[in-house]
Amino acid sequence: MSHSIPLITTLATAFGLALLFGFLAARLKLPVLVGYLFAGMLIGPYTPGFVANGEIARELAEIGVMLLMFGVGLHFSFSDLIAVWRIALPGAILQIIIATVLGAWVATTWGWGFGGSIIFGLSLSVASTVVLLRALEVHNRLKSISGRIAVGWLVVEDLVMVIVIVLLPPLAAWLDGKLHSVMEKNLIHALVFTLVKISAFITLMMVMGRKIFPKILAEIAQTDSRELFTLCVITTAITIAFIASKLFDVSFAMGAFFSGMMMRESPLSHRAVTHSLPLREAFAVLFFVSVGMLFDPLVLINHLIQLLTVVGIIVFGKTIIAIALLVCFRYPLNTALLVSVSLAQIGEFSFILAGLGVNLGLLPASGQSLILAGALISIAINPVLFKIINLICLRKKENHK
Repeated sequence: MSHSIPLITTLATAFGLALLFGFLAARLKLPVLVGYLFAGMLIGPYTPGFVANGEIARELAEIGVMLLMFGVGLHFSFSDLIAVWRIALPGAILQIIIATVLGAWVATTWGWGFGGSIIFGLSLSVASTVVLLRALEVHNRLKSISGRIAVGWLVVEDLVMVIVIVLLPPLAAWLDGKLHSVMEKNLIHALVFTLVKISAFITLMMVMGRKIFPKILAEIAQTDSRELFTLCVITTAITIAFIASKLFDVSFAMGAFFSGMMMRESPLSHRAVTHSLPLREAFAVLFFVSVGMLFDPLVLINHLIQLLTVVGIIVFGKTIIAIALLVCFRYPLNTALLVSVSLAQIGEFSFILAGLGVNLGLLPASGQSLILAGALISIAINPVLFKIINLICLRKKENHK
C-alpha cells in the first residue's frame, strides 16, 4: 500500500520522525536539525527497514529552498545587495578559488584524477542556502550588516555554481585531458550564452518584475481573501523559480530570491512574509530529512581519515579563508566571525556537483560519499558554532559599552 501512495508515505514518515527526533534533540540541548538529519538516515537506503522515496523527498526539499529564498528576497532589496557587492563579489570568488584549490590538492594526494579533484574542491567551496539563512533568521541577524554580507556572498556563490554546472559537461573532456579545438569553441559559446541568459533574467526582473508583481499582489489583496493572497505569494515564488530555471538556466533558489526582491516593492510585502512562513518552515524540515537520507554510515568506518579531512576543510578551512578576506577588506572582527561561520557548511549545490561529476565519470563514487557525509556533519555542527560565535560577539559588544 505504501508504494502506491509514495507522496503521502514520504510526507507522513518524514514529518513524523522529524518531529520525534527533533523533540528528542531539543530535550538533549542539541540543535533540532540534528534530529531531522537522524530521521532522514532512518528512512534512507543505507539503514535497515523502511526506505522513503528519495526523488519525492528531494523535490519537496527543493520547494522548501525556493520558499526560503523567496522569503529572504522579501526582506532584501537591490540597494542592500549593491551595498555589500564590493565585499560579496570578490570575497565569494576568492573563497571559492582558495577552497577549490585546497580541496583539489587534498584529492590529488589520494590519487584522484585532475577533473575529479577540481569537482571535489568546488563541492566543498559552496555553502548551503537553507542552513545559512536558517542560522541568520534564528539569531535575528538577517537584516544586520553581517547578514547582508552573508546573503550577498551566497548570491554570488550560487551564480558561480550555476555557471559551473552549465559548463561542466563541455569541460569534462578538457578535465579528462581530451579537449580539442572544436570543444574549445563550444566551451566559449556555452559560457557566453550562459552569461547572456543570466543577465537577461536579472534585467527582466528589475525592469518588469518591480512593476508587475506589486500590482498583482495589490489586486489580489482587494478580494479580502486570505486563501487567494497566500496562493498568490506561493504561486509567484514557485512559478518564477520554475520559469527562471527552464528559460534562463538559473537555479530554482535564485529565481525565487529575485522574485521575492521584486515583490518587496509592494507595501504588502510584510503580509506576504507572514503568510508564507508556515510553508517555508515545513518544507525546510524536508530539506534536512532529505540530506539525512543520503548519508551512508559506513563512510565513518571505511573513510574516517578522509572524512575528517573533508570536515576540516569545510568547517575550519573555509572559515579561516573568509575571516582573512573580510579582515583584509577592513571589516570588524565580529562581522568577519559571523559571516565566516555561517558559510562553514555545504549543501544543495555540492550534491548537484557531486552527482554530475560521478555521471560524467570524473568523480569517484567514494568522493560523492565523502561530500555527502561532510555536508551532513557540517550542517549538524554549524548551529552550535554559530551560537558560540554569536555569544562571543555579544559579550564583546557588552564589554565595549
